[in-house]
Amino acid sequence: MLRRSGLIGTLIALLVCLLWPPVSAAAADSSCRVLAPGASAAAERAVGAACAQVAADVWYTWGGGHGPQPGATYGQVDPTDPASEHDPERLGFDCSGLVRHAYAEATGSDILNGVAGAQYYTHHAAGRFTAADGLAPLLPGDLLVWGTSQDLHHIAIYLGAGARQSGTKLMVSDVRLNSGYYGAVRIDPGPVTGHVFRTWGTGVWTKAQPSTAAARVYAFPGPTTIRVECQKHAEKVTSDGYTNDAWSYLPDYKAWVTNIYIQGAAWLENVPTCTF
Repeated sequence: MLRRSGLIGTLIALLVCLLWPPVSAAAADSSCRVLAPGASAAAERAVGAACAQVAADVWYTWGGGHGPQPGATYGQVDPTDPASEHDPERLGFDCSGLVRHAYAEATGSDILNGVAGAQYYTHHAAGRFTAADGLAPLLPGDLLVWGTSQDLHHIAIYLGAGARQSGTKLMVSDVRLNSGYYGAVRIDPGPVTGHVFRTWGTGVWTKAQPSTAAARVYAFPGPTTIRVECQKHAEKVTSDGYTNDAWSYLPDYKAWVTNIYIQGAAWLENVPTCTF
């Protein structure tokens, strides 16, 4: 799996439903369609919308699908990949662009507007799965991601088809769990529950603990809608002219962020105090 260093990521794929890595894939059904029961109607529609692009022989193009509205767009040149030279002439999608389009078609709303990391950490999450969980709990329409918590560079829709890199079309691909697979998220397109806020600033890191010295988890590329579970007083932080000792726990990231970068009062209204 070739890696790109740009913001959008590396590859694009909708993955066929395989219970094991490709060593047992000989008898797998490589059709681009829902291949197992149990998915929500919205997830099945998302698979169908993505498969329609496969059937239409649409290009993989770097940066494609990230226009003002969901849908195919002309791509960009990735300076690290000579194969992307003609992407500005190709109408198509990259990995997160296709995911965005598929779920917009399925739900009638642009709920996954962003790159791979933003889509995985979405507040529209019904469930999350780690690499250790394997494929067994996954259902059609779940989103699989590759990379690290800090840099999720590839995302795919489980159960369907996929693509490779610039210069290729969208196509069926096997699930590969031995190439930096990080985990998966199941999308809930319904109303978001919990305490919902929005961050401000760019490159704001979430932390494994409510401390500036704690390990970094993920950086918000820009203002981001987040779900807050609780807040607590911890390390005092001074940044951008503000000082605050309040930190909020974000369940979708399993991480903390200083309240300085959350729009609202220094101590968020109606959010309970963490008991852990």
